Amino acid sequence: MFKDLLSFRYITCFIIVTGIFYSCDFSSKHEEQSDLILEDTLVAVIDSSNYLYKINVDSLIVEQNVIKKNQNLSDILSENNVSFPTIFQLANNAKPVFDVRKLKRGNDYTLLKANDSLQTLQYFIYQEDPIHYVVFDLLNSNKVYTGNKPITLNKREVSASINNSLYQSLMDLNESPVLVNALSDVFAWQIDFFHIQKGDEFKVVLHEKIVDNNVIGIDHIEAAYFKHQDRKFYAFEYDFNGKKQFFDEKGNSLKKEFLKAPLHFSRISSSFSRRRYHPVQKRFKAHLGTDYAAPIGTPIHSVGDGTIVEARYSKYNGNYVKVRHNSVYTTQYLHMSKIKKGIKKGKQVQQGDVIGYVGKTGLATGPHLCFRFWKNGKQVDPRKQEIPSSDPLPDSLISSYESVIKPIKKNLDKMKIKQPEKDIATYDQAIDGK
Repeated sequence: MFKDLLSFRYITCFIIVTGIFYSCDFSSKHEEQSDLILEDTLVAVIDSSNYLYKINVDSLIVEQNVIKKNQNLSDILSENNVSFPTIFQLANNAKPVFDVRKLKRGNDYTLLKANDSLQTLQYFIYQEDPIHYVVFDLLNSNKVYTGNKPITLNKREVSASINNSLYQSLMDLNESPVLVNALSDVFAWQIDFFHIQKGDEFKVVLHEKIVDNNVIGIDHIEAAYFKHQDRKFYAFEYDFNGKKQFFDEKGNSLKKEFLKAPLHFSRISSSFSRRRYHPVQKRFKAHLGTDYAAPIGTPIHSVGDGTIVEARYSKYNGNYVKVRHNSVYTTQYLHMSKIKKGIKKGKQVQQGDVIGYVGKTGLATGPHLCFRFWKNGKQVDPRKQEIPSSDPLPDSLISSYESVIKPIKKNLDKMKIKQPEKDIATYDQAIDGK
């Protein structure tokens, strides 16, 4: 047990500044800040007159800290004069709710101590993420339990006119990249986000999650509007058959049978073609797929529900997965760096499930996904297919639905579009970071 506790390595997720928690929003840009964590611990001693983690800390010393590199539960508790038998008992009591070997470098923790000469440790609280925490209670039989911080929702409106990049438009507004993915998920079946154009625009009404006065993410999108290539798309969240779904202003489901693309935000490096010059074989031949250039390790999603019919390696395709969606449609995903664990022949997958990761295995010059699409046994260009929509709302619900969305749509239509302050050359450059 103690060998495991001492040997576990940690990864970074959060930082602490002058003793006050600063929570990330689960986006990659905050993960990049992990290198900023100092090896020297920042400790704040706070004279609190309230509750912390539902514990009355009026008479306690509160120390807030972060897990350091190669630090584990045994290190922290022994430094605070907790005996090894007690540490062992705490670790054992934690097993049903938390694996103490999984303390992550950079995550917050709090020590609650008696305000006396010994400063006896009474509670150790580990913050798993901005919401969830684990309490090690040294006062009550070394009990270990979990808790959640209260979440409040803040309704907000965001709009912008796009200069080639949805991502850059949101960055110019100081919005989180999480909103990029949220919008792309809502309109994944209507809009090809690889072909966003200058002059496209959007409006969105969202509810963000607030914990400790920090925004930690988006709870849900209430409604959205997107103008793409002079076509207008509306989306309204509506509870149908006990499930939150998005419908347009006429009650049609926004969900179609297939996603527009198997990757989030990359670029098409080579389109479907009957005659393309092959960069490896140095000759013209048919390229019956669509190539998406993306970094190695980028998650690949199944574009629809279906059954895995192949998941293996071949000389030319590299690691690949093939999914049969029904008697008409089949899709294939080539050159993966690896196939996701558990993805094998016969497994059922749902639309949006991750089935592998971008790579350059097989006959490939660089990291990309070659996406292939079959209709009635013939390879076709997926971008030119008319994919049927899911079922609309039944006629019996249309009146009720329209009464719900009418004020929401009126508000969307009144929202003013914010014009971008910056101009960028192309969408591809924004994604590539050039």
